[in-house]
Formats: sequence, structure tokens, C-alpha cells
Amino acid sequence: MLTKKALSTASLLILSGFLGAAASPGSVLSADAWNPEASSPPAAGMQIPLPTPSFKGTIGTTYKDSKSSFPQPVTPPKGAPNVLVVLIDDLGFGGTAAFGGLVPTPNIDKIAAQGLIYNQMHNAALCSPTRAALLSGRNHHQVGMAGITEGATGFPGYNSVWGPDNASFAQVLRGWGYSTAAIGKWHDTPDWETSAAGPFDRWPTGKGFDYFFGFQGGETNQYYPQLYLNTRPVEPSRTPEQDNTLNEDLADHAVAWLREQQSVAPDKPWLMYVAPGAMHAPHHAPKPYIDRFRGKFDMGWDAYRERTFENQKRLGVIPAGTKLTPRPAEIPSWDSRSSDEKRLYTRQMEAFAGFLAQTDEQLGRILDAVARSPNADNTLVILALGDNGASAEGGLTGTLNNMATQNGFPDDAATMVKSIDEIGSPLHENHFSVGWAWAVDTPFQWTKQVASHFGGSRSGFVMCWPARIKARGEVRSQWHHMVDVAPTIYEAVGIPMPDVVDGSRQVPLAGVSMVYSFDDAKAPSRHTTQYFEIFGNRAIYHDGWIASARHGLPWVLLGKKGDFENDTWELYDLGRDFSQADDRAAKEPEKLKEMQARFDEEARKYEVYPLDDRFAERAVVADRPSHTRGRSHFTFFAGTRRVPEGSAPNVKARSHTLTAKIDVPAVGAEGVIIAQGGSAGYSLFVKDGRLNYENNFFGKERDLITASDVLPTGKVTAVFEYTHEDQTFGGGGTGRLLVDGAEVGKARFARVPPMRYGATETFDIGEDAGEAVSATYKGPFPFTGTVDEVMIDLK
Repeated sequence: MLTKKALSTASLLILSGFLGAAASPGSVLSADAWNPEASSPPAAGMQIPLPTPSFKGTIGTTYKDSKSSFPQPVTPPKGAPNVLVVLIDDLGFGGTAAFGGLVPTPNIDKIAAQGLIYNQMHNAALCSPTRAALLSGRNHHQVGMAGITEGATGFPGYNSVWGPDNASFAQVLRGWGYSTAAIGKWHDTPDWETSAAGPFDRWPTGKGFDYFFGFQGGETNQYYPQLYLNTRPVEPSRTPEQDNTLNEDLADHAVAWLREQQSVAPDKPWLMYVAPGAMHAPHHAPKPYIDRFRGKFDMGWDAYRERTFENQKRLGVIPAGTKLTPRPAEIPSWDSRSSDEKRLYTRQMEAFAGFLAQTDEQLGRILDAVARSPNADNTLVILALGDNGASAEGGLTGTLNNMATQNGFPDDAATMVKSIDEIGSPLHENHFSVGWAWAVDTPFQWTKQVASHFGGSRSGFVMCWPARIKARGEVRSQWHHMVDVAPTIYEAVGIPMPDVVDGSRQVPLAGVSMVYSFDDAKAPSRHTTQYFEIFGNRAIYHDGWIASARHGLPWVLLGKKGDFENDTWELYDLGRDFSQADDRAAKEPEKLKEMQARFDEEARKYEVYPLDDRFAERAVVADRPSHTRGRSHFTFFAGTRRVPEGSAPNVKARSHTLTAKIDVPAVGAEGVIIAQGGSAGYSLFVKDGRLNYENNFFGKERDLITASDVLPTGKVTAVFEYTHEDQTFGGGGTGRLLVDGAEVGKARFARVPPMRYGATETFDIGEDAGEAVSATYKGPFPFTGTVDEVMIDLK
């Protein structure tokens, strides 16, 4: 139970979804009709914000013969619960011990034992889409989130422009008087809207959250994260040398926000959405957490799946007759790996496990704070154990630099094994190999991105609410999807989905409430039809059947062909086949045709077309809105910092010139003049009195040009000039340094990053925020002279 006593050692809960009370089209709840003392609101449609009640006092000639009447604050229906929604990143169905995994997750396990375990909850198989579906209660294409925001294209289902007609549950609950907070990863703001120039209506604070502490983008360095407080950039509270990571910062802010709410307004319900960067790469964790698992995964990924599968059967989180799906031919067996490869891959999994253990521990701190709240029992805690399956984006070998792999430059085991003891540390942005991702998705086929199969789209899910849910540790097998979370919250709170939010008429919810399943384990599923699509991987579920078409391999991130006509459709009877193990397409061709036609119908209804299988190529789209598109000259001034990559001049793989007007004091100067990126990128800086430029090719190659002479004092013009010469993908060119017009250094760069430096690393003037680009200094390494201006000219 979520009592104070039980929760003092407990951890997270899980999520759920429900279709709010039906609203009559066009109806709006009047101010006079709204009664804040009522046990529940009327079932009629309404608008958010609620209209201000009419004046109930009297007005005489003076105050002596008048009666005042304040408009009272909006209050939720009587008995409305607090709501905590936790969404874990990149964690497969078999990732936690509660769902059979081999990594202890005691806090998650306790909540699972105190609530309901849903074993047929589904997601969109990718981060931005799942988050938008969860928060809005609509399908991901409806809110423009066909893929990640950095890969938006100019079609309605793909443009990442989450419109006001698809309000989030935070907007609705805030309109009903809830305090609201979002902590952690967002990744649902268009890439070109994440700078200081805004606009901010698609940031968390524009989507109903009063308070936001976290990061934009798909992933961030756990040691050097790029953080925001509401809409302003802030730095981590402590450094990695102080054993600080993002997980701890997020928990600190979540607990502080809860305590403040409980201190000031203990009877006011709250909503908190917690989305840690874990378990997305980079898999970072302090060394003691990683060392805790040394030797625990020496059995390899094949045996890991077998042990997890047995645990799942024993726990009852999969039916007794479930089959363990075989290893795809494209994934190598553990026994076929060399001894050095096994050592490397084992350490990769140890880092993942340490990261998960730390995540569970920090989530436990948040649950402890919930336990101390005045209304702990009346808290609906929802934990979604994955926004998609575990990630195969590290490739067949894994990687020391996740962005290198996503740019199309994978690592090799022979090189990585030399750095084996550094995996998980601030020195690398590591990701594990495909075999482990597949293993963590036990018992299903495939991984993240593969929306056609449950390895990509089915995740663990737990929900607990002691004041309402009486069952403890019971499994629920109703079929549900993340779009069902928002409707569930609305029914739990006792409010309908509004017709109008902030002046915008709302698109109907796509999900259904899960509340019906709370008291009846055998209740028939109410979510009967659901399409899936990510990067051309697609499926359609209907009444216990699913038709699936896998398109390509999830670790092939560059060079897909768009040949959807060559895909093979499979068919599964889920009533007899929990894990999609028995393809019935050849035996039931008419059923398959029926399902394919239904997919086409749903795809047209929800703006799934046109299908697009590109990944890395979508990083650069010519007609995407941009502060930089069409410009070739840029001027930046001192104090410009934390400009996201999507809003910075794109100098990658093209000739350009950086011109810095600086003032060097008589005692000399040092520090960064301009930098962009972190584990890949560039930096123009002064060290030991000399001008330097470094080209960082994902840490694999570093080209450093150092000036032949020290800088003069006074006003100086420092220039870096790059001529791009090799037009092959990732090819390089020649860089020159000039001081006051005279060449002081020159070098040939074999390779330069072609597509993207990082997910959240930024462009900075006068310092290098976040992870340092250069290995020759420690960030932020601020410039001790004066930067008057920096100009960038693209050629």
C-alpha cells in the first residue's frame, strides 16, 4: 500500500489510461453551473480554464452597505487523488526484476507487489511518439510525433508540431486546480523551438506544467547534462568529481518540489510527471554501481533470456504456455563471440545494470517523499517501465560514442576493449550491443524502433492507488496502449475531457480508461484496435489479432531504401500466442488481408502516411523551420550560451570561417572563445597564450591546431578558416588559424562529423558548457579576456 509506513521504503508506480466522461459536442460548462464542492463534475462538456464565477455579493453606495464575494480558486472534485506518473526510457519488458529481469529493482518491485501489474501495455516503440501519446491521450501521428523531434519532416503526422487541439493531461488537471510539475526528459518540443528565442508554448510550461526541471532532446550526458529550469538554462548542482549524476539531480528537484507543495498547500492535489534520462544511452553510472554487477552477466545474452523467461513464468507475468521467441539470424549467438568480445560485452551490460540500479534507488527517494505527503494513500502512482523496448542503436558491437554510431560510424570491439574499465565513466558515451537489447526485451522478438513486434512496443507497467485499488500484486492482462493513460487519469480524478482548452476545440481522445480493470481481472479489454508505425515498421492490432510488417534492422541508421513494398507481413493470434512466436500468415491469408486493410484505414485516419524509413538522414531537412535557414552570415556576442544544435549555424561538412574579435589583457588570456558539441564538435580556444582549434570526430580522431606564436595583447582578430575538400560521407578538409591576418597554424582533417554533434550539447560563446569538446582543457574553461563578437560565415 502507498501508506506512509509502506512507502517509506517503497518506490515507483505505474501508469494507466482512461477515457473521460463523454462530452456533448460544443457544450461548455458555465461558471454558475460549476460547483467546486460537488463530489464530481457534471458529465457535460466544458472548457479549461473554467469560467470565473459570477459575483455573488452585493454592491451598495459604500462598503458599509455592501457584501464582498471573492472569486474562489478552482478546486478539483472532492476526493481527487494526487497523481505521479513515472516513465522510464529505453527499458524492455524483461528489464526489471518485477518482470523477470536479472537486475534487482527493489523499489519498483515493492510497488508492483502493492498494486496491479499490467502485462499487455504497449507503447509507440520510440521516445518522442510514446511521450506525446502518454501525455495527450492521442495517437502519436495525431500530435505530429511520427518520430523523434530532431527528425521532423514537413507532413502533418511527422512535423513534431504538437498543436493546442491535443491538450495534455497536465493542462486539464491544472485547469482543475492541480499543482503540476515535470521532472526530467521532455523531447516533445520541435527542435527549432528549443532555444532562448522560443516560442515556449510547446515546452513543458506551455503544456500545463507549472514547474519544469530537466532537459530537451532525446538523450543527455548523465555527468554533464544540459538542463533547464522552466525555460532558462541552468547547470548541474554538483560535478562528476563530487559523484553527482543527473539521476540524483532529478530526484533532488522532485523531492524539493513535493515538500514545498506539502508545506504550503497540503490539501491541494498535485500532478508530477517524472521522466529520467535512464535507461537511454549513454549508460552512465558511478563505478561502485557498475562494479556491483561484475561477473553477473558472464552467461551472455542467450542464457540471460532463458533465465529471464523462467522468472517471468514463475512470477506469472506471462502466461504458462508462452513461447520464448528464437534469436533472429541477424543477431550473433553468445557462444560465437571471441573471449575479448565477451569481456567487452559483459562490461557493457554491467554498466547498463549499474545505471538501472541507481535509477531504481533514486526513484525510491521520490516515493519516500510521496509516502510523507499528507494524502499518501490517495495517490495514484503510475510507472511505465519503458517508452519503448531496449535500444539496439548501439549496433552489433555496442559503442563508446552513441552519437558516432547514430551518425553512421560504428565502433569495433578490438578498439573498445582497450577502454573496457572506462565504460560508464565520464570519458565515454557508451551503449551496449544489440544482443543485450534483445535479451532485455525477453520474451519478445526485436527491440526499440521495431513497432511491428512487441520487443519494440510492449513494456512493463504497474499502477497503485491504495485508496481505490484494493488488489495487491495481481496481474492484469487487458490489452492497453499508452494513449490510455490520460483517460485513466481523468476518470480517476473524476473529470471529463474538456471540449475546449485555452480556446482551442479539442480532438477526441484516442484512448480508453483502464479503471474498469481495477476490480475485475477478467473484464474484457476495452481497447480493441490500435495501429503501430515507426520508421516504416508497422502493425495493426484488432480484437486479439495482430498483423506485423518489420522494415529493416533497428541498428542500421543510415542508407535505408524506402522499399516498403518488399516487406513481409506476419500474422499472430494473441489469444493463443502471447509472445508473437507463431506466424499464421500462410495459414490464414484472408485474415491477413483483412488486417492489412484495417491498417490502411487507421493509417489514413491518423495521418500515418507517407511512410518514411530514414533515420540519420532526417537530421538535415531543407525546409524545416529554422533560425539559421537561408543565412550565410551570423554575428554572436559575449554571453550567448546554450544555443541548441538545431538553432546554431550548421558548419558541418562545409567550408566556413570563424572570426573572433577579442581583447587580450596585458597579463594574457586563456579560455574558450567559441565551442559547439561535446563528445563530437569543435572548439576555438586560447591555452598557454596560444590560439588553438580542435576538431573532435566523436573522440575517435582529434585534430588540434596550435598557433606558432602567443597572442598579442590588446585588440586581436582571431580566425579559423576551414575548406571542405572530401565530399564522401564524413570526409574532411583543411583548417587554418590566422591572427590579425597572418597564418599561425594549419592542418588537414581526415574526417569531420557530417550530421549531428550530439542530442543536447550546445553552441557557446566565451565558454564550453556541458561536456568539453577538447581533451586539452576542463570545461567550461571561460575566456579570461573579452569577446567583443564572433562572426561565422558559411561558404
